[in-house]
Amino acid sequence: MDDALAFSALVLALSGQLVQEIHARVSQQGFEDLRPAHGFAFARISLGDTTTADLAEHLGVTKQAAAQLVEELVRKGYVVRHPHPHDARARLLGLTEAGWAATRAADQAARAAVAPWREALGEARFSELVADLTRLTPPGPIRPAW
Repeated sequence: MDDALAFSALVLALSGQLVQEIHARVSQQGFEDLRPAHGFAFARISLGDTTTADLAEHLGVTKQAAAQLVEELVRKGYVVRHPHPHDARARLLGLTEAGWAATRAADQAARAAVAPWREALGEARFSELVADLTRLTPPGPIRPAW
């Protein structure tokens, strides 16, 4: 396998493992009604100034699919809609306290999920890997600012 294919396969495998691990840990913390897609939505909504259209773009789905996801999260008590200050047709999305609690649980789960990787690589190499991946990550609303 050439390096490009190996890199792609390895990043995808680690990504899938990370998503599954975070989801399992979040579920164990009492959020059994959430799916991984909800976590990706929370990541965008938590930044503020997010509409359903923004969420659709972030998730790579249609506006209709994003609207269905938002409706589900509203019904479950994780998300609220607020009037948009500049667009009467749009609504801004916000996390409820339950949504913030799930987000904190996911943050804790992410730290725990990568702890074995940090241990295997050592602090210095792990920090270098984070720096390398940061350089490769496309700009966008959830790219870390560090």
